[in-house]
Amino acid sequence: MKKALKIFGIILLLLIIGIISIPFLFKGTIQDKVRYLVNEHVNAKVDFANIDISLIRSFPQASVIIDDLSIINYAPFEGDTLAYSKRITLDMSINELFKDASEAINVQKVIIDEANIAIKTDSLGNSNFDIARKTQKPKQEIPATEESGDFTFALEHYEINDSKILFRDDVSKTVLEMVHLNHNGDGAVSGDKVILDTHTDTKASFGLDDTKYLNKNKLQLDAQIELDLKNQKYSFKENKALINRLPLEFTGFVQLFEKHTNVDLSFKTPSSDFKNFLAVIPEVYTKNLDGVQTSGDFSINGFIKGKSDDTYIPKMDIAIVSHNASFKYPDLPKGVKNINIDTQIKNETGLVDDTYIKIGNLTFKIDQDSFAAKGSLRNLTKNIIVDMILKGTLNLQNLNQAYPLDLEEKLNGIVTADVKTHFDMQSLKKEQYQNVKSSGTASISGFTYASKEMPNEIKISKADVSFNPETISLDQIQATTGQSDLLASGTITNLMGFLFAKQDLKGNFDVSSNVFAVSDFMVNEQEIPDETNETNDDGVEDQTMRIPSFLDATLNFNTKKVVYDNLQLLNTKGTVKIKDETAYLQNVTSNIFDGGLAFNGNVSTKSQVPTFDMALDLSQIDIVQSFNSLELIKGLAPIARALTGNLTTQINLNGRLNENLTPVLTSLKGKALAEILNAQVSTTKTPLLSKLNNQLNFVELDKLNLKDIKTNLSFDDGKIHVKPFEFDVEGIKIKAGGEHGFDQSMSYNVTLDLPAKYLGNQVGSLMSQLNDQEANTMTVGLPIGISGNFTNPKINLNTAQAVKQLTQQIVDKQKNKAKDQLVSKGEKALTDLLGGSKKGDSTTTKTEDALKNTAKDILGGFLGKKKDTTKQN
Repeated sequence: MKKALKIFGIILLLLIIGIISIPFLFKGTIQDKVRYLVNEHVNAKVDFANIDISLIRSFPQASVIIDDLSIINYAPFEGDTLAYSKRITLDMSINELFKDASEAINVQKVIIDEANIAIKTDSLGNSNFDIARKTQKPKQEIPATEESGDFTFALEHYEINDSKILFRDDVSKTVLEMVHLNHNGDGAVSGDKVILDTHTDTKASFGLDDTKYLNKNKLQLDAQIELDLKNQKYSFKENKALINRLPLEFTGFVQLFEKHTNVDLSFKTPSSDFKNFLAVIPEVYTKNLDGVQTSGDFSINGFIKGKSDDTYIPKMDIAIVSHNASFKYPDLPKGVKNINIDTQIKNETGLVDDTYIKIGNLTFKIDQDSFAAKGSLRNLTKNIIVDMILKGTLNLQNLNQAYPLDLEEKLNGIVTADVKTHFDMQSLKKEQYQNVKSSGTASISGFTYASKEMPNEIKISKADVSFNPETISLDQIQATTGQSDLLASGTITNLMGFLFAKQDLKGNFDVSSNVFAVSDFMVNEQEIPDETNETNDDGVEDQTMRIPSFLDATLNFNTKKVVYDNLQLLNTKGTVKIKDETAYLQNVTSNIFDGGLAFNGNVSTKSQVPTFDMALDLSQIDIVQSFNSLELIKGLAPIARALTGNLTTQINLNGRLNENLTPVLTSLKGKALAEILNAQVSTTKTPLLSKLNNQLNFVELDKLNLKDIKTNLSFDDGKIHVKPFEFDVEGIKIKAGGEHGFDQSMSYNVTLDLPAKYLGNQVGSLMSQLNDQEANTMTVGLPIGISGNFTNPKINLNTAQAVKQLTQQIVDKQKNKAKDQLVSKGEKALTDLLGGSKKGDSTTTKTEDALKNTAKDILGGFLGKKKDTTKQN
């Protein structure tokens, strides 16, 4: 007994070792098999991370797992991923592991997890799934039992889990996308046929020619499919589908032939309850249908039947019908009644261009408000032709009282419409508005709109629109928000193109206002991110204020008062042209700071960082008001803080704007001409003038009266360059020039041309040698260097150069006097004196030294003492 147990134990141990070791022994065979299939059949780059084999996971079968399988296209879809799967699991008999790489392998079970498949056809008709290699061997030469060494699928079960499939055809402009796709099927053989029981659920989006018909709508399908592989016929037996929550039953078949496909499908709703209609609407908009009271019927019935090839599509007749229906949600005060729907989707010829949608009748009523529409959509695949009649009255407030709309904004107002229109899409795209035939009127009254992004509720008391054959007239609109009011009229040239062809909204409008406050149209302060979040590099949403990209309009405006931040512009007139996310301001005039303002220029938000380019003309504005209100004036002329009076300036500048569309001062480039018409100075209002006033003891800066002073400025890289200019202070000529920065740093050179008469008796015997005329006309230049910044200035008086200049001038005067005296005594005496004798030279040198020392002592004294209010003239 012990021996038998020992033998059994040895056998069991060998079996366990075999189960564990066999996957490692045959792993290379399976990898070779996959690579063989790739090399033989696929014209694409195929890769996988790993292949794992297990005999334990699905014992007694072998399980092969392929991780991170990807198929990447070559040209003309170079680099595109055709297919990717996180994991593929294949279950098969252990015997399949012993087959050669060229032999077929039978697989009983396939599980595909997290696949992503993108099937594309470009505008030239190239398809990215056409990756099969062209074989050189005629098909008839390949034995039927050894077709090419493929995997063969005698499937008992298969699954596709949490996957995504995209189908895009640029030729037909068709896009089908299925996300979160889960599909599974179990197969059974019945004679020559295979029966598959399948279940599918997904969220589907479908678009055709830029129109989206499904948008992540839930789809569910339980289908029994009979596969007649010999005759290529696939029949649908017991099938139930859910579109959102709309149930459908369908039967029929699809049969493939060499050059065409036969389709014969019919479908219907299993019941005619009107609740089926609500079930078509995406669940996010319908909420819970439990407890909803409905009356009337709703049904979808139809068939798709015929052949499909390069010329024909199957004929179809789909009817969507409802008679005198109603619904009411249990927790809402109002209901919708008198609902009638009579719509058909038909094709009677099999030619795709003959497919059309007919809206025979569409009506509903909420309280006393009724709405009706009828018309047709034809030529759907090429140039859609629209014929529609809309008529009715709708109180917007009733909408969310009768239907569970999840709106953050509160809507009110009454809309009335009586409009008839006929147009084709090509005419809209080509802007051939003479082919658009519209007539009728529409109006809205008592409309209110509130949003978290708007600081105040928008109220439209009245708006009237007239539809004409080629244009739409905005007869009048009266609106208010916050402290702002608007009255506008004008024309819209392409409303249909804007609504249906994705064109910019074009028009011309005249706008007037008593008060227009810019803050009424800006997002709340807390909604605006910091400047550090302006970029989108980290995926942060750009919340910079933007000029609407869809506008192509001209606005002629006349506003009595515009309020922007702390500015008030009075009697503002001009024109704004908006196009391509740029506002062009033309001939704008206004009154500001007790003066005039005129400007032309543009503001653009097309790039990520907004920019502007502007020419401003400020005429006779009050310096104090402009300095206290305009950051630009503070940056260009910080010294203006100490001035009272009037200023005229012409400024041409461009630069960047921040998220509030105000200039970034350090980005400014341009030039300016500034003219001070008449200004008084108060030295105590700025450290620079206060400090300068204390050091210049011979002049009272507070007594300055600046008049008709002009200077040119240019600015770039955060610096303001001031071209040297001259002015006069109490008989002293001053020349100043240099630069300063928006950071308040500065570097200026100032030269004072001091009259000698201001020196008076302090010059002593030196000045007494000059007559009155000479003393009154003699001047000396005093250079002053100004650096540091406007709050902590550094002032350097170059007295040494002033002393040197004054001494040299007096010496020259004395030389000239001596020369005149010698000339009067005779030519010989003059020659002896100026001929260069040692005695004469020594005398002259002593005289010059004495004069220099005396002048230095005197000038140093009056520059260091307190102001002398008893100056001599």
